[in-house]
Amino acid sequence: MQPAASSSPSANVLTHADIAAGMDGILHETAKGRSEAFLPSPAVQNHAANLSVLPDGSLACVWFGGTMEGMSDISIYMSRLAKGSDRWSAADKMSDDQQKSEQNPLLFNAPDGAVWLLYTSQTSGHQDGAVVKRRISQDGGKSFGAVETLCDIPGTFVRQPIIVNRRGDWLLPAFRCIGQSGQRWTGDVDTAAVLVSTDKGASWNLHDVPDSIGAVHMNIVSLGGDDMAAFYRNRFAEHVLRSASHDGGRTWSVPQPTDLPNNNSSIQAVKLCDGRLAMVFNHANASMSNARRTSLYDEIEGEENDAPVAPSAADPNKRNAIWGVPRAPLSLAFSTDGGQSFLVRIDLEQGDGFCLTNNSKDGLNREFSYPSIVATDDGALHIAFTYSRRAIKYIRLSPEAFN
Repeated sequence: MQPAASSSPSANVLTHADIAAGMDGILHETAKGRSEAFLPSPAVQNHAANLSVLPDGSLACVWFGGTMEGMSDISIYMSRLAKGSDRWSAADKMSDDQQKSEQNPLLFNAPDGAVWLLYTSQTSGHQDGAVVKRRISQDGGKSFGAVETLCDIPGTFVRQPIIVNRRGDWLLPAFRCIGQSGQRWTGDVDTAAVLVSTDKGASWNLHDVPDSIGAVHMNIVSLGGDDMAAFYRNRFAEHVLRSASHDGGRTWSVPQPTDLPNNNSSIQAVKLCDGRLAMVFNHANASMSNARRTSLYDEIEGEENDAPVAPSAADPNKRNAIWGVPRAPLSLAFSTDGGQSFLVRIDLEQGDGFCLTNNSKDGLNREFSYPSIVATDDGALHIAFTYSRRAIKYIRLSPEAFN
């Protein structure tokens, strides 16, 4: 099951031109119990989707778009699928700081009925300088207020949804993009943390996850009571990582490998009504391919305010983050033991997953990545993800398609 590192597209993967022609938001049934759509977007690159059910029952998807990740024209977009509709709305532009790359959006339905939009803001490829911004909607996600800064600790990045524990604390999973002297950020020493608010989001305190170098994109899932599991992307492209909390998410065990591979790309899990966990991920890791690239942002060194820096002395004890492992197949796996093991897997998309470049303008990238998953009361699973860095693809699976 080794993803190829070839630069030639798989016959099963649409070209960027074909994808663009289909970005009309219209749902099509493609197999029994499976419907799909490419979300509308004016951007040539679209990445990092997150789904949420809004208070009125409509499904919302947020992502970032522009010319290339890290560039200053990257902004946040949002599309909605009204309850009962078969077409996603045109994309609304939700951020527009022309000096910043605005990335990794997520939505949160606060207990008081407000809808929060959160995202990161950085200069060029400097993730170690990122801060977290927010906008709040008081009308169920129809309109949003002014941009505010939620967390100004440099290098704070978010990706996964806020969880409210049974005491009412808000838990915002985060990861710390840590810079090293004399180097551009590469992700080598990133760590995991949780931002905790006990006053309904008015203030936040940062709680680090112990011994978490390389564990990022922390995804918290409540298991009942004060028990929680968290799953992580692995910067070293080995396995999806897992840790546990038994105090409602304030303290966590050291992240440990699961039986799922990880290619240094995002994952997301959700708890189903029958108690199972469902995770969407790339079934790939560094042992399955020798494809490598220097870093996430090795193509944007010409961006303003991104002057090259002198290299520092090598540290023989430091591991380096691994980039470029193919981002395919996109798979769905299930666990019956709180994520300690995943025994059932379905491949949702297959291809070579070529991601040695983020270039969307020339149609070079073919990854299936950064999935988001939501379970609704009718038993359906809703999944959105990056398709070849050209579009956000949405898949709806009825229970018959995965049980």
